[in-house]
Order: sequence, then structure tokens, then C-alpha cells
Amino acid sequence: MNVRLTWVQPEDLVGHELRQAAQDGRDAREIEERWYAAGGAPAPARAGASEPPAPPRLRALAERLLDELALLDSPLAADEPTGLDEIVAACPHWPGPVDTAPAVGRARLHAAWLGRAAGCLLGKPVEKLPLDGIRALGRATGNWPPTSWFTAHGVPAELLAAHPWNRRSAPTSLAENIDGMPEDDDLNYPLLTLRLLQRHGRSFTTADLARLWLDELPAGRTFTAERIAYGNLLAGVEPPDTARRRNPFREWIGAQIRADVHGWTHPGDPAGAAAQAHRDAVLTHTGNGVYGAMFTAAALAVAAGGESDVHGCLAAGLRVVPPHSRYARAIRLGIETARTEGDFDAAVDRLHALYGDTHHWVHVLPNAALLAAALTHADGDFTRSIGLAVSGGWDTDSNGATAGSLAGLLAGGHDALPERWTAPLKNRLATSVRGFDRTGFDTLAALTHQEALRP
Repeated sequence: MNVRLTWVQPEDLVGHELRQAAQDGRDAREIEERWYAAGGAPAPARAGASEPPAPPRLRALAERLLDELALLDSPLAADEPTGLDEIVAACPHWPGPVDTAPAVGRARLHAAWLGRAAGCLLGKPVEKLPLDGIRALGRATGNWPPTSWFTAHGVPAELLAAHPWNRRSAPTSLAENIDGMPEDDDLNYPLLTLRLLQRHGRSFTTADLARLWLDELPAGRTFTAERIAYGNLLAGVEPPDTARRRNPFREWIGAQIRADVHGWTHPGDPAGAAAQAHRDAVLTHTGNGVYGAMFTAAALAVAAGGESDVHGCLAAGLRVVPPHSRYARAIRLGIETARTEGDFDAAVDRLHALYGDTHHWVHVLPNAALLAAALTHADGDFTRSIGLAVSGGWDTDSNGATAGSLAGLLAGGHDALPERWTAPLKNRLATSVRGFDRTGFDTLAALTHQEALRP
């Protein structure tokens, strides 16, 4: 029997690492020539594993080339450090310490949990679809940009044949099928962060997080960088080398989707939120992948404080990211594009023209630009925030989740969110994280509130 596990096959990792090398400015031409001369193939464009498996000789070569690629220096390294001290030193406007942090209420945290779930659920049925397919499916039912759940009702059969819904998500995430919040890694990770804080408090270490994952996170519920890091842990690799060893996904979106609780529990303290998110992120990511977590945590911390609008939150996020990094440029690009394009589809087209041919759909950079553009264009409106984030394609459920989290906080309370988004969630979520399955969002808000109050 062939078990073709995704995101770990050496013959696929080489293609992804070659692509990352090109983005980093590393000269990998000689290695690339050897790979293709030996019969190697590019990484799959959208799937997690190619078919059929590579022969043993090619797999052995792939493993050697991955190690060689790791030795190539990047000319961008000086502008994109991973260590926290170096990041702080590179940020001229790093936020100062907070003497008296504002309190965050349960109602605001309840809205954050619900917003994250609703945005994630909106994006699930169209995850992995190309942009033109997402647009066609939404427009077929007059739901463009999305202001309600996607539905198959009224969609022509030939369109569904050309652009089928995400097969794993459609049974639980189309309007006619929603019955509570189904399991998703975008919700599993906030649950794990909550468990981490309950167990270790704010002084947790990256090693504490690693042990928690081994105890509580099923390996099959991890993807991309998280799956590589998990395998590295099982092989005896210590953090933060878990993020570097044969991990071409270290600048993808995974750390960014794990950052919410760090921000929620640091109201008005973007520096504290970013530093805590950093300790989480370096288990699996480096450079821009780490900045995604820090930016998100800082922006959410300001939103949790209740004293800023969405534009102030985005600006606060930028203060904890090295300004010459590609991540900072992506955020600034997203904001500028949203401000200059009155039509959001036109803004999305600009971003896809810049990133679509060079970056994987799960890479953090295009998704960061899109997220910033959607939040800027929506100007704090909850429905527009999640609808625009999902409408831009790429990692639709992750972008919808982060947009919903921030917009939920800014709404101020769960009662301020439109009922069409919250009622179908039925105040419960499914998860494989032990002890949380079918837990209500009100209960999660109360538990998160306890951690926000903890010194």
C-alpha cells in the first residue's frame, strides 16, 4: 500500500526550496541544473505531493541537494533577521513598554473568536481554487464580493465541473451544509496557544510549545512548515533548527495563523504580543514567516485594546517588522494598492500580477499583501473585511480568519457581528485538540479572558 504523505517528500521539497532560493536571491543555478538533468521535476503547483513517488536514486539526490541549498547565503539576510534582538534593533519605531495596559472584555474576545471562525469558514469551500474560479462561483449566485456564505444552489453544473469546491470542505462549509464550525487548522492553533498559556503562562519557551505539540497535536493535522518541524522534532532536531532543516516552507503562512491569541491576551501592548508570537513562530519559521506572526499579534493587540481603528492597527503591526524586509514591503504594498484602487477586484489583480507567478499560494508574502489590502479597503466593516479577504484568492480560509479576528475585535463585542455570520456557527466548534471539541465560543472567550488577566 502506498501512503503518499503530503508536504514531506524530498523530491517535492527540492522544487519548493529552489523557488524560495530564487526569491531570496540565492544563486542556485548549478544545483537546479543538476536536479533537472537527473530527471527531477518542479514542485506541485497546488497539491502537497506529486505522483508517482520518485525512484530511490532521485530521492537520495533530493536529500543531498536540500542540504546543499541550505548552505547558500542570501543577500537579503542582513535586512531579514530571525533573532528577536536583531529584529528589535532593525525596527526604528519598535513600540515602547506599556505601563498600564487597557483591559479587554469577554465580549470583545468572544467577537474575536467568532470573527476568526466565520472568516475561516467563508474561505473554506474555495480554498485552493484559482482566482477566476472563485469569482465565477460567487458571481453565479449574485454574491460578489461575498456578503454571505458560498452556496451551490443556482450555480450552473458546467461551472461546478470546471471549478469544483474544495472537496474536503464543501460538505461542511457551503451555506446549505453549515452546522457549527468544522475542524480547521486555523482554529486548532489558537486552541493550542490557549492551552500553552494555561500550562506555562507568558513565560513559555519554544521548547514548551514543541512538547505541547507532541502531546496534543495530531501530526496529520499539521501542514507545510508545521509538518516539517514536527517531523524534525521526532527525528531529534532541537528548536529553532526545527524551522531550518529541510524546510522550504519556513516563509509560508503557518506562523501567521498561530498568532491570534498572543495578540488577544496583550491588549494595548503590541511589543509584548510580538515578542510572545516570536517564541511561537521560530519553532517552524524564519525571517518573513516569523514577521507574519509578529505583525498579526501586534495588530491584534492594538485592536484588543479598543483604542484604534483598523488603519492604526496595521500601522502598529508594521512597527514590529524590519522595514527593509519583504514582509514590510508586502504590507505597505497592500495598503497602498487598496488606497489607490477604488474597485477591490482591480486591487487584487495588481497583487496577483506581482506575486502570482513567483510565489506559492500559501506563501506569507502574497497573503500578507492581500490581507492588508482587504482590511484597508473594508475600513473596519466586518462583512467587507472577511468578504474581501476571501475574494482575493490564495489562502482563502487563513486570510478570512485573520481578517475576521481583527474586525471582530474592532466591532467591540459579539452582539455587534451580523447574525448571518454567527448563528450558523451554533456556538460550537469541532477540533481534534483534546478537551476542546464542541466547546462554545463564549467558553473560549472566558478562558482567553483569564489568560489576558494573568500577569
